[in-house]
Amino acid sequence: MTQNLARTVFLLAHTGRPAAIRSAELVVKGLLRHGIGVRVLEEEARDLPLPDEVALVKEATPQCLDGCELLIVLGGDGTLLRGAEFARASGVPMLGVNLGRVGFLAEAERDDLDRVVDRVVARSYEVEERMTVDVVVHRNGDIVHTDWALNEAAVQKAGAEKLLEVVLEIDGRPVTGFGCDGVVLSTPTGSTAYAFSAGGPVVWPEVEALLMVPISAHALFAKPLVTSPDSVLAVEVLPHIPPGVLWCDGRRTVELPPGARVEVRRGAVPVRLARLHHSSFTDRLVAKFALPTTGWRGAPHHSSE
Repeated sequence: MTQNLARTVFLLAHTGRPAAIRSAELVVKGLLRHGIGVRVLEEEARDLPLPDEVALVKEATPQCLDGCELLIVLGGDGTLLRGAEFARASGVPMLGVNLGRVGFLAEAERDDLDRVVDRVVARSYEVEERMTVDVVVHRNGDIVHTDWALNEAAVQKAGAEKLLEVVLEIDGRPVTGFGCDGVVLSTPTGSTAYAFSAGGPVVWPEVEALLMVPISAHALFAKPLVTSPDSVLAVEVLPHIPPGVLWCDGRRTVELPPGARVEVRRGAVPVRLARLHHSSFTDRLVAKFALPTTGWRGAPHHSSE
């Protein structure tokens, strides 16, 4: 892992995608050409055509990013969320390049790779912090599991045959109960992910809030709720029903036994994202979802007298 170069970047790629392999080769060659060292996981390097100057890392631990100024991630949403795990644990900012479909966490698209390299070389980027959530699962008063999420923690039914029976709670007070397919507990970043698919509102990233979004609830009052970022959200799984499951960012899962209680609160550790430009979230939303804006003429202009 020794590098003689003063600056080092860690590269994480979805090597199952041919586009990621080509993109990784372009990025690595561009960075090395400008005297920036590159570090890659050994298991991924086997599938990548990398020069000998690239440093290989055997174990995927937070320490493998020690001394790196950036984590560049090439891939779709799943790869970007995997990169977020490294970014949170290490504190190194993540710069995502979208090779998938939507990629709200990404800062650039595959056609922008030359620009990405140029901006990294020039240190022409800013770093922003994205709110996370900490997740605790209780049963009979004992903590049985802890986790975290950048997008969401989702409490879901384990099988297709029966509904999940839950009671929702905010800040220590019960709100309502119903049968449902699940409940999404989301950050603003996750409002365009699972919570969006479940009918939740889109929340701008700079808005600090937590979201509670029911999934296919059998109830008259089952609206998405937006709370203070300092609120504590809880979902209690009723004790007489089959087990449910907890998913964090769609990557990490654990079974929820009957009577389990899932608590979600603002995370103690944010994820740092590298930003290359100042485009508004509105423009990003329109572009990602291909929203129709034909006919827009802009805000009215008032002539000065």
